[in-house]
Amino acid sequence: MKRRQLMGYAGAGLATALVTTLASEFQADAQSSGLSVRWLGHTCFLFTGGGVKILVNPFRAIGCTAGYRPPKVAADLVLISSQLLDEGAVDQLPGNPKLVYTPGVYEFQGIKFQGTAIDHDRKGGKQFGTNTAWSWKQGGINIVHLGGAAAPISIEQKILLGRPDLAFIPVGGSAKAYNAQEAKQAAEVLNPKLIIPTHYRTQAADAAKCDISPLDDFLTLMQGITVRRSNSDTITITSEKLPENSVIQVFSYKL
Repeated sequence: MKRRQLMGYAGAGLATALVTTLASEFQADAQSSGLSVRWLGHTCFLFTGGGVKILVNPFRAIGCTAGYRPPKVAADLVLISSQLLDEGAVDQLPGNPKLVYTPGVYEFQGIKFQGTAIDHDRKGGKQFGTNTAWSWKQGGINIVHLGGAAAPISIEQKILLGRPDLAFIPVGGSAKAYNAQEAKQAAEVLNPKLIIPTHYRTQAADAAKCDISPLDDFLTLMQGITVRRSNSDTITITSEKLPENSVIQVFSYKL
């Protein structure tokens, strides 16, 4: 049933409104100050702000995500970067959230979303297809989630993505996502206020079935940029407290 819903929304929503915009008070609330960001492992995050819960890239707990808890959290909308199992496992999600994975322009409860296609590999998409990078504004915060981008960000893609306050950038490499050097280049192109690394090896990985690198490879390349380490899997962000210059934000996950 979840699979049918996913395909239905993707087919009906190409470059169109996902749902009818709700009343103006909900629109204003969606853009009010304050955003909670919770890391659920790998590239999966839950964004709560403006009365809306948005889940990005729920995964199946195998390989590099074997030790993470399955992200069975309630959400109003689920954004998916690809249909690979580490970014698009939606069959166990609770409730009945709206699901979107196709590049295009959408609107949900007063929030506009841009899905931008970026190759999921270094072979023009011939190996793993297209990755969808998502950008939107929630709680007064501009967000870009690159998903499993593996190709450099072009000028056209940069225009679509804009300059984010928060940029979620894969850093662990493999055949289907940026390695540390490519992630650094992406951060330089986007110039976000907060860089949030994703898609890197942690203790949750099945060592025999995981081909991504640890976070330290990226942090070593980014020397000179402040690194903030949270002792929690959740942070709260307001537009007034965003740093002026880029800062790397690292979450904590207790297995």
